[in-house]
Amino acid sequence: MNAATQRIHQAAMRLFAENGGTAVAVSDLAREAGLSRGTVYNNVDDPNTLFHSVCESVATEFRDSIHSATAEMTDPAERISAAIRLCVRRVHDDAPWGKFIARYAMIEPILGSFWAEMPAEELRRGMISGRFNIHRDQIASITATAGGATFGAMSLVLDGRRTWRQAGTDTAEIILRGVGLDRAEARDITNRELDPLPRLAAFDAA
Repeated sequence: MNAATQRIHQAAMRLFAENGGTAVAVSDLAREAGLSRGTVYNNVDDPNTLFHSVCESVATEFRDSIHSATAEMTDPAERISAAIRLCVRRVHDDAPWGKFIARYAMIEPILGSFWAEMPAEELRRGMISGRFNIHRDQIASITATAGGATFGAMSLVLDGRRTWRQAGTDTAEIILRGVGLDRAEARDITNRELDPLPRLAAFDAA
């Protein structure tokens, strides 16, 4: 993705987040991106598919950044906690990203697909090892609950009702206690310091 396309995707994400809908006028997009209409047309094959393209970029790079951030963690509880807390923190660090996710994640499957992948795999690992006190047929419900709770926590941060640290830690603690960890251990894991997620590559050229 070249620099112009990165700027177009970033501008489109901001417009979708603020205005809703799944279409954006090229004139508005060009103005938001600080580019000419001709540059937009030269770098976007079909403006009508831009929303789906932005969703794919956001989902793919968020998934990759979470995997990178948790690569050295071996405890499934720590990885699940980190995924929740880093997602909530990124709302604070990048509000347009957070608004985009909060507005569309529950209706666009590709944006919510992460919660059926990495956290589900960690739940399976924790169940098999005895780390979590859950049944295999509960995993889908738990991941759905974790995803929904995380999106709710993001909304609390966006609305200014909780800090990212409070919302992320509380949500992660609730999920860990729900899969069998006691309060003290869950609290210890969810209060460990984490580096923020890096700026997503596709959106570096804002």
